[in-house]
Amino acid sequence: MGSLLVITGSMGASKTSVLGEASDILRLRGVVHAAIDVDALGLAFLPAAGRNDEVMYCNLRSVCNNYAALGVTKFLLARALENRCELDLCRGIVSAAYTDVCRLTANVETMEARVKTRELGLSQRDYVSRVRELNAILDRARVEDFSVVNENRPRTEVAREMLVRAGWISE
Repeated sequence: MGSLLVITGSMGASKTSVLGEASDILRLRGVVHAAIDVDALGLAFLPAAGRNDEVMYCNLRSVCNNYAALGVTKFLLARALENRCELDLCRGIVSAAYTDVCRLTANVETMEARVKTRELGLSQRDYVSRVRELNAILDRARVEDFSVVNENRPRTEVAREMLVRAGWISE
């Protein structure tokens, strides 16, 4: 059975950036783990509604199985969990005995500005408008075990606080 730490938060909360930094911290400490940006496993256009998430989680299962076959028992995932069902699905895929969910928070205006800077293509307006909507969904869902503020702080400090609060590392 493994350990699972899910980084959730609205678009622009810097889930993927903190995921990468947390992975670096763990690597430097010799902690065997897998760090997976779940959304990246579902980047496709499938005309049938709901198929992207289905394929994304199927891909996550395959990736986690591959890592588990290599002895990985600690999984760090970045994904905006909109409900408990998604959390349960991730737990089941990882076969997690221990799960923590960290919600990264920031001012909505800050998250919108980050998304506007990051998303320069055709869907920029849609992505920026999704920030508030997704933040409200996450407020209602409350799947997090704890929150970490990710505004006006170095990324390393944010990632370290998250790993310490989850019990993956000590100060």
